[in-house]
Amino acid sequence: MSDTPARHMVAEAPASEGEEVEYSIRGITGAVEIKIDRWGVPHIYAGSRLDAFTAQGFQAARDRLFQIDLWRRRGLGLLAEVLGPGHVEHDRASRLFLYRGDLRSEWLSYSTDARDVVTAFVNGVNAFVDWALEDPGPRLPPEFEVLGYVPSRWQPEDIVRIRTHGLLYNVEQELARALTLRDLGPEAEELRSVREPSSPLSAPVAGLYDHLSDEVLDVYRKAFSPVDFGGVTASEITTPSGSNNWVISSALSASGRPVLANDPHRAVTLPSLRYLAHLEAPGLSVIGAGEPNLPGLSIGHNGYIAFGLTIWPVDHEDLYIYELHPEDDTRYLYRGGWEAFGALEETSPVAGSGDVVHTLQFTRHGPVVHVDREARRAVAVRAAWLQPGMAPYLASLEYLDAKDATEFRTALRRWGAPGVNMVFATADGDIGWQASALVPRRPGWDGALPVPGDGRFEWDGFAMVEELPSVFNPTDGWFATANQNNMPDIYDSGELTTTTDWYSSARHERLTSWFESGESLDVASSIKMQTNADNRHGRRMLDLLAGVEVPADLAEVWDELQGWDGAERADLRAPLVFQVWQRRHLRPWLVDICLERLGVPPEAAQRARHRLLRADTLFSDLRPDLRMLESFDLSAEPDIALLASGIEQTLMSALAELDALVGNDRSTWTWGALHRTELRHPVLGHEQSAPPEWGSLPPVPRSGSGDTVGLTGYDERFNAVMGSSFRIAVDVGAWDGTRVVNAPGQSGDPRSGHYADLLQIWAEGESFPLAYSRDAVEAVAVSRVTLRPEAGSGERRS
Repeated sequence: MSDTPARHMVAEAPASEGEEVEYSIRGITGAVEIKIDRWGVPHIYAGSRLDAFTAQGFQAARDRLFQIDLWRRRGLGLLAEVLGPGHVEHDRASRLFLYRGDLRSEWLSYSTDARDVVTAFVNGVNAFVDWALEDPGPRLPPEFEVLGYVPSRWQPEDIVRIRTHGLLYNVEQELARALTLRDLGPEAEELRSVREPSSPLSAPVAGLYDHLSDEVLDVYRKAFSPVDFGGVTASEITTPSGSNNWVISSALSASGRPVLANDPHRAVTLPSLRYLAHLEAPGLSVIGAGEPNLPGLSIGHNGYIAFGLTIWPVDHEDLYIYELHPEDDTRYLYRGGWEAFGALEETSPVAGSGDVVHTLQFTRHGPVVHVDREARRAVAVRAAWLQPGMAPYLASLEYLDAKDATEFRTALRRWGAPGVNMVFATADGDIGWQASALVPRRPGWDGALPVPGDGRFEWDGFAMVEELPSVFNPTDGWFATANQNNMPDIYDSGELTTTTDWYSSARHERLTSWFESGESLDVASSIKMQTNADNRHGRRMLDLLAGVEVPADLAEVWDELQGWDGAERADLRAPLVFQVWQRRHLRPWLVDICLERLGVPPEAAQRARHRLLRADTLFSDLRPDLRMLESFDLSAEPDIALLASGIEQTLMSALAELDALVGNDRSTWTWGALHRTELRHPVLGHEQSAPPEWGSLPPVPRSGSGDTVGLTGYDERFNAVMGSSFRIAVDVGAWDGTRVVNAPGQSGDPRSGHYADLLQIWAEGESFPLAYSRDAVEAVAVSRVTLRPEAGSGERRS
């Protein structure tokens, strides 16, 4: 990064309130008007659908050019070209997981006009890039000069070839399960994770896991990892991720209209991961949020139907282990013969160095991520998301025009990745849920563990969406998802296993109690529930320990925990004590005691105990901890005495750590004093010549944790960097009553007034109206952009 002041640090900023901007661009057939409201949401009015998508690409680039350019480079494996040799390995990893199949099949997997739509969007991005490069000093966002390169022009195929921008996972669980099984035994694995449905665990072949290690998936992890700017990462992509959503029927809603609410849980970043937009054209009227690098929207409404999604954690991946030929590293055993690896060599330039040749290997199942020549083993990842039609979220193009529930559910036949719980609500009063994903059929096995790649464990095609569970107009009048196991009791998971690795049920349990409480259910209460901080499973842990007595010097703190209702409010002391104690002190003690009681030899336990410690504060799951506690006999004096000793030991050490973290004046201790969101720009946050407010936003105290509906997962520094930066509650049928927030702001350009203007209302759990009707848009519009269909450069008008 540069140590000298950049030339355009305070130069030409994007259009601000009251301004009009006009651009002449290629690729549109008529004038397009973009009204930008006071919260930075662009409302696009075009004479044709494709012009609307071109304008969406143009405006996305105006607001998020550095972000989406970086995403493109990261996804295609082109970072080293501009950032240097330190990114060569990242590039190689990304290239391993590009879509490399037939592009005709790929395009037709989304919608008939998908290629046209993507091309229009890309044309819009390129039109802004072309305009900016005419005078890059004042027109480009400042990150480009800091890093010393300029943005590239896009090709439509770039969008569909990139697959590592999605929330796609399972091989991490397979590897962790295999290593725990090998090192600690099946009983210990039951204390590491909860599988639903559960089944007996054993390696499919004796000795199959002997040579596995945590490093086997290093290349896979690198492919999904954020860009590292010298120790500072752009955490735009983080896995795993979850979400909440729900639909409320008109009969149950206080307004007499259906309500749809959605708060996706992703990395909370600067700039925001999602982008709000409104597209109006003949045959197209849709508003909501999507990914800033994609056309269309995945969450929102179209004036007929509202739609929202959460992750449905389908097992999209399998880890295959191969036997290498005894003397030939280029062949592996398959069905009794020796099959050659597929191989590619790709040359790529590297800034400040010569070209590099990326050597990529593939088996018939997928990319090779690890080779152990000494053990004569190779490991590859087989991924459903490398099939045609699996570019994350792009299949949302198919349902943008749906007019009713039938059309919407039909459109979901094309949905591939990520696996989602899609909920919907129509102005006619229908509500429902459809599980949507490309689910592999695994005859005779469930995908929970790595398997041999010798031909015995193959997929047998994929399930149709009609075979996946759904709900239409539920009799309870509501339906909610929170990534929990929501397979109906009648579903045969043995016939088609979707996954065995579901998220914690804690958030869904809290939502269920709300829906059954008799409280008012509407847009306002939905927005409020999206930040609810009740830790149900944390409270359940304390209830299990309610009868345990502690020494007098700990009685005050213990009584405070036992009297606490589980609400992890930022202004309370109890959640501070609980989080630090439970995760950093009680859990390690429980793990050690349980491994000892299982008879695991001390040396093995010490070597592999970290597998049960689970650094899971971003997305918590206390079910294994509850299992460990429930293994104690609380009616037996020896177990009660052991727990009392453990609580005394761990609570004392937690309090000592808290003294160091927040000071020894315990009257000032609050959860929000430690648990805060502090957003830092990955580039400008460490650029001395940049204004401080560009690089770092003021920290805001946060309620909740990774266990709460209002999820605020935190890193090792207690920075709450996971959760719902975007929240929406749709007033179905009275569309202008929809409420939304997108933090920290709509723009990624630090010179814009919409860079961080939404941070405070987001932190306070507030929202703003998402104007949809033309009258409502005009009432909140503060600036205008006009695009005209002529080649040339744009000009600013006051």
